[in-house]
Amino acid sequence: MASFSPQHLLKRLVLLAVLCASGLAGADDRDKANDLLRDATITFNEFVADPNMGWFRDNVKDARALVIAPQVLKLGFIFGGSGGNAVVLVKDKQTGEWGYPAFYTAGAVTAGLQIGGELTDVIMMVMTEGGMNALLSSKFQLGVDASIAAGPVGTGSQVATVDILQFSRAKGIYGGLTLEGAVITPRDGLNSAFYGRIVDPVDILIRHTVTNPLADRLRMAVAKATSAK
Repeated sequence: MASFSPQHLLKRLVLLAVLCASGLAGADDRDKANDLLRDATITFNEFVADPNMGWFRDNVKDARALVIAPQVLKLGFIFGGSGGNAVVLVKDKQTGEWGYPAFYTAGAVTAGLQIGGELTDVIMMVMTEGGMNALLSSKFQLGVDASIAAGPVGTGSQVATVDILQFSRAKGIYGGLTLEGAVITPRDGLNSAFYGRIVDPVDILIRHTVTNPLADRLRMAVAKATSAK
């Protein structure tokens, strides 16, 4: 029977504790990713069904990518003190198919419009190549690295030139809310936990190197809303 010195046994116990902690962290991130994905699906379906979101519903098919962020307002401040989370989907330029999602976070927002105690759902439509380039970078700031305008908006020059159109929905409040100044970054932990390996947004959104059927409900909802009528 093998015997171990106290020092060797201690090292084995420390290694076991580290491995257990890593497993628990991964499971926690998977749960967070699944919860965010569920909330994003609900948010998207509610936007599509909302009679006040006619412009969004009619024009979402023209978006190159969607940033769906449930509950981005907390304690009266844009994205709150702890930041907000979002799910990003990109439409393939060749096939028109919506790919699998990447997870992002937003924070460090400059002072702006505040709505005391409200929770607001936000969807951003990425419309231009510049907006796509910003989205696929390691981080970008709305209004600096990509222009942003609040919707609903009508047709005209603004739609033709702005990188990102942003729509918000909270207890009958539509438009008027700007996320300009928010810094958007990937949530690497959620992305890796959801896909079971280390991946970055380009792997997920452009190269399509990973898939997860748990995202198919959201992908099908977006595909249905953006299909040619």
